[in-house]
Amino acid sequence: MANDDATVPPWLSPMLRANYFATCPFHGESTKSECNLFCLDCSGDAFCSYCSIHHKDHRILQIRRSSYHNVVKVNEIQKHLDISSVQTYVINSAKIVFLNERPRVRTVKATKTCQICFRSLLDCFGFCSLACKLGGIKHGDDPKLSFSLSRNSSREMFCLGVGGPAKIRKTGIIGVDDHSNTPGVITSPGTPSIHSHLTYPKQRRRKGVPCRAPF
Repeated sequence: MANDDATVPPWLSPMLRANYFATCPFHGESTKSECNLFCLDCSGDAFCSYCSIHHKDHRILQIRRSSYHNVVKVNEIQKHLDISSVQTYVINSAKIVFLNERPRVRTVKATKTCQICFRSLLDCFGFCSLACKLGGIKHGDDPKLSFSLSRNSSREMFCLGVGGPAKIRKTGIIGVDDHSNTPGVITSPGTPSIHSHLTYPKQRRRKGVPCRAPF
């Protein structure tokens, strides 16, 4: 299948291979100078928030990081791409998708795997990342597979809602951490119950009725 604008936008591949979270060469002495932004209109390399002044009125995406893997929020990327069939994950109540394929830590038995990298997935999804879906489009096995919002098929919309995102382990940094090869469950490190923080006044023991000596 041809990799044209009707199927894959020209900015997608540059976005996937951009060098994120490096120190900006122009604002390295400033705080928050990491390059975590990407301009869809310029399709250049990643840039920092100070450089965004040169991208006024452009479409800009913020890339986030989870355990050294780049992710983007679903509510931001889905304005520009049809991400159906790509598995979504939840962290801190926000849905995200991974930009690129991640190495599999261990081999497990799974009923459904990514069509490109064979990472285990929920049943309604076909790919674990945007890059893997791009690989699926290039293979051309499914003519209906597309990143174009106008070509979105109803059969794939199921994977954006009803199927639900996977919840994966939380690490405390921006994003998520999937140490296993299967969708896991969000876990918070030792969050105590609210009742453990409450202190209750000590109840006074009720004095018993004194017994009179027998006559």
